[in-house]
Amino acid sequence: MKVVLDAWALIALLRREPAAERVAEAITRYDAHVSSINLGEVLYDLIRSHGRPIAAERVHELRQAIRVEDPDWQLVRDAAEIKAGGGLSFPDAFCVATARRHVAPIYTGDPEIVRLAGEDLRVVDLRSP
Repeated sequence: MKVVLDAWALIALLRREPAAERVAEAITRYDAHVSSINLGEVLYDLIRSHGRPIAAERVHELRQAIRVEDPDWQLVRDAAEIKAGGGLSFPDAFCVATARRHVAPIYTGDPEIVRLAGEDLRVVDLRSP
């Protein structure tokens, strides 16, 4: 089974927050994907909190464990359509577009993404057990 992780999930993993165990399990148990746009969010967060060398090391480790998907034009268009609908950041729109492409659930605790859960988008809310 494929799953899509967003920046919220990966940052929770790296910070060893309560959701970290569920994120780690998703990575080891499933075919985990992340948009490179969302991984970029993780990188900038780590640069700001831990500096460039540690950020580069941690992102390298993530890249070894998760399939990183660079957006093609179709994904960019899909993300733009999602963003145009309002309520999401552009990086979050890439996460949703990636999940829709793979017909895969998103693992996140981001309230903006969680509220989109429905028939065409499955979301695993990592804020609840």
